[in-house]
Amino acid sequence: MTSKKYVIKNTIGLHARPAALFVKKAAEFESKIKVVKDDKEADAKSIISIMALGAVKGAEIVINANGDDSESAVEALVELLDSFAE
Repeated sequence: MTSKKYVIKNTIGLHARPAALFVKKAAEFESKIKVVKDDKEADAKSIISIMALGAVKGAEIVINANGDDSESAVEALVELLDSFAE
C-alpha cells in the first residue's frame, strides 16, 4: 500500500472540474485508490464520492492506493493536484 498526505492548494478545492479530472486520472490505474478526509473515505474513481468529501482549499487529504501500480497512482494524482494550484 502507498499512502500520501496532501493539502489542497487550489481555490475551489476538489469540486466540479478538478474532481472530474482527478477521477479520470485515478481510473487509469488498476490499484484500488481511496481518498480520506477527516473521518470520510471516498473511492477515487467515483466523482460523487470525491465531491462528497468537501475537500476545500487548505483541507488535508490522504491518498491511499493498494495494488501493483500504487506508487505510480499516488504520484500521478499528487502531480495532478499540484497542477490545479494557482
